Amino acid sequence: MVGEDESVSQRRLKFAELATKRVNKATQAIRVIGNLSNKSNYEYTDQDVRLMIRELNAAVADVKRRFSNGNSADSDNFRIVP
Repeated sequence: MVGEDESVSQRRLKFAELATKRVNKATQAIRVIGNLSNKSNYEYTDQDVRLMIRELNAAVADVKRRFSNGNSADSDNFRIVP
């Protein structure tokens, strides 16, 4: 049974490694999205902002659901139409 314990340990290590990298990458991407709030560089509407925030919230809700249900889901890519 030592092999099973080692396997679980390796899976846990892999999860921790990937989760750390992916969460750091996602939070950095969200911070960069915040740079779009500079009105001297960009033009946007309140609706654009609501759409972005709704999409980000939906993505977080999907992650929560997937971890609680163990399901995977695919979704379309987000896009604002000019």
